[in-house]
Amino acid sequence: MRVQKTMNLNKEQAQNIASVLAEALPYIQRFSGKTIVVKYGGNAMTDEHLKAGFARDIVLMKLVGMNPVVVHGGGPQIGNLLEKIGKESQFIQGMRVTDTETMDIVEMVLGGLVNKEIVNLIHQHGGNSVGLTGKDGNLITAKKLTLTKDDPSASAPEIIDIGHVGEVENINTSVIEMLIQGDFIPVIAPVGVGADGHSYNINADLVAGKVAEALNAEKLMLLTNTAGLLDKEGNLLTGLNTQTVDSLIADGTIYGGMLPKIQCALDAVQNGVNAAHIVDGRVEHAVMLEVFTDEGVGTLITAE
Repeated sequence: MRVQKTMNLNKEQAQNIASVLAEALPYIQRFSGKTIVVKYGGNAMTDEHLKAGFARDIVLMKLVGMNPVVVHGGGPQIGNLLEKIGKESQFIQGMRVTDTETMDIVEMVLGGLVNKEIVNLIHQHGGNSVGLTGKDGNLITAKKLTLTKDDPSASAPEIIDIGHVGEVENINTSVIEMLIQGDFIPVIAPVGVGADGHSYNINADLVAGKVAEALNAEKLMLLTNTAGLLDKEGNLLTGLNTQTVDSLIADGTIYGGMLPKIQCALDAVQNGVNAAHIVDGRVEHAVMLEVFTDEGVGTLITAE
């Protein structure tokens, strides 16, 4: 027996819904079968409403034929657990100083707590996902990140040791590709392993960018706690290319914490990724709006 659903929609509401679906169609057709790497972090990762919306967006992308790959952060969660055990967080040049004890906490939080929560959220909304760290299947080979102290009076750069903090040396895509082919959504924690056998904590934006490059992804999406890249008057900038971004860095429009994200996006589009997006993760269904609508909710960066 067929059950008929009733909806209290007026004509205008029904037309709006139809318009949204019609607007989404060409994007579904264009990106079907394409890989989209999404870096998940910020408010979207801590607000319960936004978390549920993110999971639904990722599941929808998979259901309409796209191949989403999620790379996640977890800085606030790491900081909270360190505080609980009485260990103070220390940052140098925006990087968390990661001694051996802190690295154990990082692995526990990123590879266990946060990663499995995201996997569970995706499952709750009808998707199939598998959680990984960069140590699984030799996914992320890392090397120790070296920072130098900026001291013009010094005869040679002073090296700053911040412990088990790394940068990506290589991405082994075979595990990710196997999961995609098996109709799973990979969820990756940004922990790598070095040739020395040591674990390394790596910035999630950088991992997402390198994963996107290695997979020759259609899109790289970096969720942030801002509307995107803003000009000096606070207006959202979008439709940028590498030359425009270089000039914005030169005139001081792009500075501080936005610089690493922008550099990650630039590296990605200069190394084969079709487009990079700095997306406002505070907006509900931000991923869906960026992928399926004309206007989007962030800053688009392309190579040309």
